[in-house]
Amino acid sequence: MRYDLESGEGKRVWNHCLPTAMIAGSTESARVGDEMPKPRWGHPVLMRLRLGQGAFRLAVTAAYGRSCAVTKEHSLPVLEAAHIRPFSDEGPHEITNGLLLRSDLHRLFDRGYVTVTPDHRLEVSPLLKEHFDNGHSYYPLHGQALALPHRAEHQPRPDWLQWHNERVFLG
Repeated sequence: MRYDLESGEGKRVWNHCLPTAMIAGSTESARVGDEMPKPRWGHPVLMRLRLGQGAFRLAVTAAYGRSCAVTKEHSLPVLEAAHIRPFSDEGPHEITNGLLLRSDLHRLFDRGYVTVTPDHRLEVSPLLKEHFDNGHSYYPLHGQALALPHRAEHQPRPDWLQWHNERVFLG
């Protein structure tokens, strides 16, 4: 089905959509398929690298047997080494300050919507539902025991977990 953009319903819909399709800072309209050269990259910036981050990721990944501590997911591209106490907040790059988490759980952990109790159980904040009217796939994980590293000296330190519960978790 085709619409005439010069008359009738086609023109009405086009005129309604036109403001959204405007080129930023220009009065020319952009039609679907028109070539619109835009900058693709911003200016180069200097970044301060976190020294030791790569080694931390490798060590935590190995300690957890390449498996998410919560879901036991083994797909390495989605697994991330999460700091319990963030590196930016004086947290060390130590295995005992790390958890291997699926990327979505890592993001929720960093933002305080999930935490791990000192007895190694996952808690999901009720604020996840309140803030986003969602969380259906996470609430069934509430109370679940984590799969921990086999070596006791690699398991998360209870004091780091307590720190996360008190300072980050939105419970």
